Amino acid sequence: MDAAVIAPPSRLPRFRRASEPPAFRLTDDDVEMVRQLARHRFLRSTHIAALVGRSLDRTNDRLSKLFHTGYIDRPRAQLDYYPTSGSAPLVYALADRGARLLIERDGIEFANVEWSRKNQQAGRPFIEHQLAVVDFHVALQQAMRGRAVRLIEPDELIATLPDKARKARNPFALKVKLPQRGVMRERRIIPDLVFGLAPRVGSRRTFMVEIDRGTMPVTRSNLMQTSFEQKMRAYLIAHAAKQHEKQFGWKNFRVLIVTTDGRRRQSMIDALRQLHVPHSPGASLFYFTTRDELAGTDPFSHVWHDGNRRDVRLI
Repeated sequence: MDAAVIAPPSRLPRFRRASEPPAFRLTDDDVEMVRQLARHRFLRSTHIAALVGRSLDRTNDRLSKLFHTGYIDRPRAQLDYYPTSGSAPLVYALADRGARLLIERDGIEFANVEWSRKNQQAGRPFIEHQLAVVDFHVALQQAMRGRAVRLIEPDELIATLPDKARKARNPFALKVKLPQRGVMRERRIIPDLVFGLAPRVGSRRTFMVEIDRGTMPVTRSNLMQTSFEQKMRAYLIAHAAKQHEKQFGWKNFRVLIVTTDGRRRQSMIDALRQLHVPHSPGASLFYFTTRDELAGTDPFSHVWHDGNRRDVRLI
């Protein structure tokens, strides 16, 4: 009697969809994963597991099925570093079918549903910057647990804005005029993330976040070129003009800067202290930290440094 030979199941490809997708039933948790990708643009599998409160193994299994059935994408820019970092968590993005799902389920309005094309066009630097922003955002959400303060998410803040700002393509964009070679030129700054904190006692605090990857020079001799110094000047001018009150209805805000290392942070602070914008808060508008320093704690327990080199905390 011949022994039956059972072929091992074939492994699904990582960056192209299987010709015969695995059969599965879409669950509410699956839909929530798709929602999170619509909200954050790019997420690692570890981010998604944390956001939906499921084990990483279970999350990876569902993400694989969602990818091979076309609801989500694995951006191919990961292939730039995947061969040398094969153990890194996979990065996911919303796909066209996932966008259509959310239109049907939630009535979400998208400017267009060509997400898959945009995902394939996204380069590695852009994706890595977006992931760094998500790292900080997820850390905020996890740090909320057990605290007597509520995190106000960007969507909730947008819902409270005046009509003009709420309907804008980038609701939190600030437009300022910077002097350059004797000419006033308009510049727009868009924070990487905006959030609020609402304690049980006391007034709300609002923060704009800049995640710096060290690619932009801190200062430039040519004022026509972008620099981080110019970005800080723009925030100071916007605050001095009370744009936060006129556009958003906020009493105040602070700018959080997460940069690459202590030397770059010091360069930023040195440049900031040379800026003099009348009627602005000056260096105290900015709170600084580095990615490595923040990694060992949560954003609320963490000791930040303001532009005057004083220790500060968010709550």
